[in-house]
Amino acid sequence: MDEVMSAHDMKEEGLRLFQEGLYPEAADRFEQAREMFVAKGDDVEAAEMLNNLGVVQRMQREWDEAIATLEEARAGFAALDDRSREAQVLGNLGGLYASQGEREKAKECLRAAADIFADLSDGQRRGETLLALGVQQWKSGNRQEGLATYQAGLQTLDNPSAGQKALRGLLNLRTRLLGSG
Repeated sequence: MDEVMSAHDMKEEGLRLFQEGLYPEAADRFEQAREMFVAKGDDVEAAEMLNNLGVVQRMQREWDEAIATLEEARAGFAALDDRSREAQVLGNLGGLYASQGEREKAKECLRAAADIFADLSDGQRRGETLLALGVQQWKSGNRQEGLATYQAGLQTLDNPSAGQKALRGLLNLRTRLLGSG
């Protein structure tokens, strides 16, 4: 079966397996797809498979492997000048470091990702990244900065969920009542 599957089919199968929580199987498919993309000279998709593999490794709590894989993916996207995907990988690294309780590294990665998304005028991804950054700042004990960053993230979202819209309204009310905005 593997011989007749294309690299794209392998990728899609890996995504399906990941969604089902079958992480070792998903990792195998992503690695097979990566090898096929490398053989085809598709550096963007090869780096994307590294990103996917790094996320799987994070889910399996293979911290060192995940960091190395995500750093390789980030370097690949940087070399290709694919800033959007580079920022996505930085966001994944930020989440990984947060999972480990390494708040400073998490904040550094998330700030870098948010800056790139701002440069690209990607309000939705910048907002999502600022939300994650705000949580890390809050958990680090910097409540004011965390709340301000989280609120900025909510304001930046292009397509907030119903809950995010409600929270944005409450925070705006808080700001008006306190007279600081």
